[in-house]
Amino acid sequence: LIFGIVLAVITFWLFAQTTLNVAPTMRDDLRISESLTNIAVSITALFSGIFIVVAGSLADGLGRVKLTYVGLAFGILGSLLIAISPPNTGVFLLTGRIIQGLSAACIMPATLALMKAYFDGKERQRALSFWSIGSWGGSGVSALFGGLVASSLGWRWIFWISILIAVVSFLLMRGTPESKVESKKVSRFDWYGFAAFIIAMVAVNIVIGQGAALGWLNPSIVTLAVVFVIATVIFFKVESGNPNGFVDLTLFNNKTYAGATLSNFLLNGAAGTLLVALALVQQGAGLSSLQSGLLTIGYLVAILSTIRVGEKLLQRRGARKPMLMGCAITAAGILLTTFTFLLARQYMIVAFVGFTLFGIGLGFYATPSTDAALSNVPDERAGAASGIYKMASSLGAAFGVAISAALLTALSELDTSFTAMSDLFLGRIDNVTIRFAAAVALLFNGLMVIIAINAIMVTLPKDNRLSPRA
Repeated sequence: LIFGIVLAVITFWLFAQTTLNVAPTMRDDLRISESLTNIAVSITALFSGIFIVVAGSLADGLGRVKLTYVGLAFGILGSLLIAISPPNTGVFLLTGRIIQGLSAACIMPATLALMKAYFDGKERQRALSFWSIGSWGGSGVSALFGGLVASSLGWRWIFWISILIAVVSFLLMRGTPESKVESKKVSRFDWYGFAAFIIAMVAVNIVIGQGAALGWLNPSIVTLAVVFVIATVIFFKVESGNPNGFVDLTLFNNKTYAGATLSNFLLNGAAGTLLVALALVQQGAGLSSLQSGLLTIGYLVAILSTIRVGEKLLQRRGARKPMLMGCAITAAGILLTTFTFLLARQYMIVAFVGFTLFGIGLGFYATPSTDAALSNVPDERAGAASGIYKMASSLGAAFGVAISAALLTALSELDTSFTAMSDLFLGRIDNVTIRFAAAVALLFNGLMVIIAINAIMVTLPKDNRLSPRA
């Protein structure tokens, strides 16, 4: 069961997020624009975040195993559309990426709830560690796996293999007893809040992804920005005090849950580090997707080997200390990747060390954060709490990647005749603009981690005990 769940969880990261590394190859093969490619990269996490709370509620009512199967089916369909994408159009690619987002929305909260339903105490913490290996570890595998397959078989094979893994996951989980909330009260769905949330998220994602290409003062971009603000105001007005709200905002009255969820959003947002650094060494230094993916081996090994360490630290010291320790190490790793002024060979070494520290930090953080969020809410609200927690993961990744890509694209288009900053960079100066752009985008990712550290320090208790349940 655990192995089947891990494979189900890893499908999102291993296959949906391989685009962080192979996006330039896909763009060239499909002959689509860079701005459209950036949207394709981030849209999966965006739609996962939009629908994950709804899927978590459905998992509680209809069955967690059943919804996991639905998620696997969506994953197969989305991968199929991407694998057969014709050139000169992004329709198949974008549709497939959206469906992959729906797949993750079903799989993530359903499998997380299964772990909570079938395990307790230290066994649950161990099960969550394995779940985290699939989730956080999958993000480490994705870049290396994508580069390897794209360089040897072609990028389309990434998604054919995705279909095979989804089938294996289904076979491993087949026969698992269903788990659901038998006494779940059926209430009227909050369509107004849900619609406002969708409109706000899609609008702001398009603004971020297309603002540089169309112009920030373009009437379409300005209109969408206004739509985002209005929809956000409507969302909070509808949700406030609504007992059947699309998002249960009262959960955030619990400071520990709020801190774990906010820091989870920000740490997942730092996934933009992978996109920017890998794009830099491909576009600025001429590396292939496989060669750039090799830079993340340390990240992969570190995160897989330290997740269980984070579990042990949680049991001995509580959630706060390993979460802070993990964030600090992650920030240090991201800082090293900003050293784009170095020569290419030097930068690759520094980036390798940076990625490794990034992985160690996430490994320390993953299980304590998840346990702090889930163990600190009443059982009857666990489904809603896990849905919101995972929504934070997906939306964090979506916006972190989208903003990082937007910064990289916009700043890379600076006037190449502007060489005043070239004296700060070693080696070639013909790629100074992209190196400068990458440094700024990477610093943005580091800033998110710094904010996460402050959020944890303010919200989580200093002793080993979590705050009382909400």
